[in-house]
Amino acid sequence: MAPRIPLPGREELDEAQRAVWDRVVAGPRGTVIGPLRAAIHNAELAGRWSAMGEALRFGTSLPKRLSELAICVTGRRWSSQVEWWVHARSAAEAGIAPAILDAIRDGTPPVFTDAQEAMIYAFTRALQQEGRVPDAAYAAVREAFGVKGVVELTALIGYYTMVSMTLNAHGIPLPEGETEPLTPPATGLFELPAAESPP
Repeated sequence: MAPRIPLPGREELDEAQRAVWDRVVAGPRGTVIGPLRAAIHNAELAGRWSAMGEALRFGTSLPKRLSELAICVTGRRWSSQVEWWVHARSAAEAGIAPAILDAIRDGTPPVFTDAQEAMIYAFTRALQQEGRVPDAAYAAVREAFGVKGVVELTALIGYYTMVSMTLNAHGIPLPEGETEPLTPPATGLFELPAAESPP
């Protein structure tokens, strides 16, 4: 599918846009990919977007594997191909089991043996599907990671919802030669199943 907006390269940008591009490339991302390819049309927006994304993806108190799990749950909720393609690999590299990622991708109940992963999944799933988090799920994350951690997790989920919507709305494509990893739902939104208890 072709993108709905131009996706300029660095040489096509004005001075302000190039400055943002260069900061992104010099930072932890190392490349301009995904939603920043759309946001770059407004240099100020792109700069603020990039700074927020770096803070939430690379600068929180949450362990990386848990942040990446929350991002994957969010990406699957919105069937965001690019988000899933990037973050499922990052989640696997950070220690999320392939069987868990496969279950989230395929819409089957994931089975967690790690209590922290289970609580992050439950929190993210509830917030994505209901727009709120039950007291027990909220209390579990707050107890494990403190007020700072639960605030960071909520912001992370909200940020990657914006990322998903941007990627989907503008038709930002996967890198050339890559195939879409997700099957979008036929109607409505993707339903994330509740996790199963381990046998």
